[in-house]
Amino acid sequence: MTKTLKIIETKLPGVLIIEPQVFGDARGFFQETFSAKRYAEAGINEAFVQDNHSRSGRGVLRGLHYQRSQPQGKLVYVTRGEVFDVVVDIRRGSPTYGQHASIVLNDANHQQFYAPPGYAHGFCVLSDVADFVYKCTDYYHPTSEHGVLWNDPQLAIEWPLKDVLLSEKDKKNSPLRDIKPEDLPEYAS
Repeated sequence: MTKTLKIIETKLPGVLIIEPQVFGDARGFFQETFSAKRYAEAGINEAFVQDNHSRSGRGVLRGLHYQRSQPQGKLVYVTRGEVFDVVVDIRRGSPTYGQHASIVLNDANHQQFYAPPGYAHGFCVLSDVADFVYKCTDYYHPTSEHGVLWNDPQLAIEWPLKDVLLSEKDKKNSPLRDIKPEDLPEYAS
């Protein structure tokens, strides 16, 4: 284990909460948001190939997204504001299929959430504005993009907001039980 990262395992295999060391004083703070060496020592060995940054207002819900043929692992964190972040195991044959892990990420706790490839991901903005940053292990591949319905009763996610703003695309997402097996990632033990 590294001296600058605290790793907390969740109930989902490979899904991790990361608490980087933050150095702060009256002037502000400094935080290393990523170091390939330190993250590899913590068990995150995937190469990240794309970084994304989104800004959203209160109540915006993005997700639950995944890519079937080019699944993306994601390392996510918030640089401004607060979000409720969720990862769902949608891998066919997984012992934790249909289960989820969640966390509140914000600019005060500096926590990060890591989901390996094969999981669906989404978040809901709890603050007036949130800047959400994520590193991805594969490039965005629009033709393999899919989604699971955010409020699918089978998933039993306790979203902190019920009145959310969705994209037209996310409004059309299906419950997990209605997604064809061939459109889900496969579990590899």
